[in-house]
Amino acid sequence: MWISRYLLERICEMAGVVVSLDPKPIPGDWNGSGAHTNYSTKSMRADGGMAHIKKAIGKLEEKHMEHIKAYGEGNERRLTGAHETASIDAFSWGVANRGASVRVGRDTERDGKGYMEDRRPASNMDPYVVTSLIAKTTILS
Repeated sequence: MWISRYLLERICEMAGVVVSLDPKPIPGDWNGSGAHTNYSTKSMRADGGMAHIKKAIGKLEEKHMEHIKAYGEGNERRLTGAHETASIDAFSWGVANRGASVRVGRDTERDGKGYMEDRRPASNMDPYVVTSLIAKTTILS
């Protein structure tokens, strides 16, 4: 992601365009920009993985505000509970629910295994911080 951001900034610089990673650079009635993070472990992708996904989601819920604090600056302007975003103040999850904090895809539910999507990180998040925090919360705690 860092390389992609670097290339984006250089290309925009050459084109005379300004790029912003702010999660809601223009105020208004719209959803903003997030960095939804797909996540799974080997056990989540194996048969019976849905139980592991639900357990991990429970751990994420317990650490909701800790994660929010690390998921990017200005995220409170994006996570309003409107426009397919969850409320910054409350954790939620659901199958195919684009307005949840964490979404589980229909295929994952149908297959009983797969991955989950943390929809809370902002577009300006640090991918290393987000990934390590999710792993620390779901694997090590």
